Amino acid sequence: MSDRRLEPGESLRVRVGRMLSLAIISGELAPGTLLTVPRVAGQFAVSATPVREAMLDLEKRGFVETVRNKGFRVTAVSDELLQDLVEIRLLLEPPAMARVAGAFPAERLADFRAQADAIVAGAGAGDLPAYLLADQRLHLELTALLGNHVLVETIADLRERTRLVGLVSMVESSRLRTSADEHHRLLDHLAAGDADAAEALMRQHIRHAIGWWAGRAEEPRPRS
Repeated sequence: MSDRRLEPGESLRVRVGRMLSLAIISGELAPGTLLTVPRVAGQFAVSATPVREAMLDLEKRGFVETVRNKGFRVTAVSDELLQDLVEIRLLLEPPAMARVAGAFPAERLADFRAQADAIVAGAGAGDLPAYLLADQRLHLELTALLGNHVLVETIADLRERTRLVGLVSMVESSRLRTSADEHHRLLDHLAAGDADAAEALMRQHIRHAIGWWAGRAEEPRPRS
């Protein structure tokens, strides 16, 4: 939780909640970890009020649960729920990328490449918050090209609920960089208008959530 930057227009409450949620999603804060308001406030060099508010927000979203007279405990996501989340994402995101490939705006390719570069840089530096923020931004902005705000909001919610507890262990391996590089390959397919390849790669990418990103081995797959 080393990133203390405020995004434009972001309150302390939102910033603390953002960084805690990223740490929980990535597994940096493992299920069962006890968080106290004074300790978190000290880590972020802020008062207790925005931290308490952020914790209550995270509790509503299912990231933590209250422990009486102690603080908040990071919740676990069952294998069944993770599988359900991935199944829904597979129904939505790969077909969305196939549609984007059919009308990809060439004039925006450089901007999307820069976002993919940020993902690769975060992976290379082992900076999981930077990696996750850049990853979410790219995927949601690509989806937004379809002009369906409900779809973007739905995918954003599903992505935030998908725990990636294996990311921490991937920092010391080549797998994080491999999954980061897939974003440039996705852009290659989109720019070429190859809907089938874009959809197939997106399916492979999402399946990491129950493979590498969950700390599990994956069967080698042909390069898409």
